[in-house]
Amino acid sequence: MTNPIESNSPGSDSAAPSPAPRPGPKPGPRPGPRPGPRPGPATGGPTPAVPVHPVPVGDPHEYGRIDADGGVWLKTADGERQIGSWQAGTVEDGYAHFSRKFADLATEVEILEERLAARSGEPRKTQASAAHLLADLPQAQVLGDVDGLAARLNAIVAGADDVAQEVREERESARNSAVGRKEELAAEAEKIGAESTSWKAGGDRLRAILDEWKTVKGIDRKTDDALWRRYSKARDAFNRRRGAHFADLDRERAGAKGRKEELIAEAEKLSSSTDWVATAGKFRELLAEWKAAGRAPRDSDEALWVRFKAAQDVFFQARNAVNSERDAEFAENAKAKLALLDEGEKTIDPSTDLEAARREFRLFRAKWDEIGKVPREQMNKIESRVRALEKRLRDEEDADWARTDPEAQARAAQFTERADKLDEQAAKAEAAGKDREADDLRQQACQWREWATAAHSALDDR
Repeated sequence: MTNPIESNSPGSDSAAPSPAPRPGPKPGPRPGPRPGPRPGPATGGPTPAVPVHPVPVGDPHEYGRIDADGGVWLKTADGERQIGSWQAGTVEDGYAHFSRKFADLATEVEILEERLAARSGEPRKTQASAAHLLADLPQAQVLGDVDGLAARLNAIVAGADDVAQEVREERESARNSAVGRKEELAAEAEKIGAESTSWKAGGDRLRAILDEWKTVKGIDRKTDDALWRRYSKARDAFNRRRGAHFADLDRERAGAKGRKEELIAEAEKLSSSTDWVATAGKFRELLAEWKAAGRAPRDSDEALWVRFKAAQDVFFQARNAVNSERDAEFAENAKAKLALLDEGEKTIDPSTDLEAARREFRLFRAKWDEIGKVPREQMNKIESRVRALEKRLRDEEDADWARTDPEAQARAAQFTERADKLDEQAAKAEAAGKDREADDLRQQACQWREWATAAHSALDDR
């Protein structure tokens, strides 16, 4: 059996008859577009240069005919041409067959439109595929809107250049953005590598930069390699500086360990001392040196401190025990001195018998000194009462001396004599008619008499 479909050359006036009929495809439903979602244009991208159309199957009777001899004719804007022959079944089977072939071709066109609109693949390859379909379209053995397909393929071919340009610009923009971001990351890494001394934070940030670096794509190999060398060099510089820092730190800590062991030896020697004040001061000096020595290695620093503190504790616990005994003694002394004060404040009364008060106070002082020290927090209160008792005695002694002081009595008499003499001079001046001089002398006499009166009153008060 021969092929039921034979194509004619474009522009031929008649179709060659098929030598023999052949069973054709069973009639069925008119084919439609392929199932499944169609890809659309990229989200947020520009409006596609080529619109996407659904597969236009249409009525095959509208686009062609099958004549009585089985010739299949396609109607186009340029006229009618024979595309083949149908001998394998009914005429309607033939229409269905050539309509399905048109639907398949239209689906290919739709796929190219969707690919171009979605910017998937290379626009130039899509353009080449459309051009190939366009070139084969005059020989296509289909019944359908071939003129419409030609227009759509021409639109794909024409629009592919614009899409290719847009894709190039988008890729260039994405590349520039990626290069810019990696340059920023490289610059940040270089700053960390050259300056940072925050070793943990700096190391964490360099690792975060590396994680982000891996996500930045779309850079040509040469540029990416150059940027990577910058980052890698910065990271190496940071790691070298960090390694040197911790090496120095290890040396310093080894030195600190040696110094702290020396301080422990000194502390252990002092721990048995009973020179409480001087040794306590020496321990304060050792503690200051301990802090200045810095940290020893982590695995030994705490153990060294335990040894040093243990030596301190031996000394200060012994001192505290002695101080506790002393505090108990001082508390008893305070009770005794308060009792002595209570008695002295009642019995020592210089206002009634100064000599007896003097004897009592001497006895009081002897007993006071014999009792000994009292707690520091009670010292001021107790001593203030002693000073008050002593002041009462001293004030009475001063008053007694003032009452019997010949110099004070002579001074009071001199004031009176001076006042009397000025009064005599005033009388003589008045008799001589010197009234102004007389007034001045009387004023002076009045002043001296006031002083004399005050001096005599002071003697009387004593």
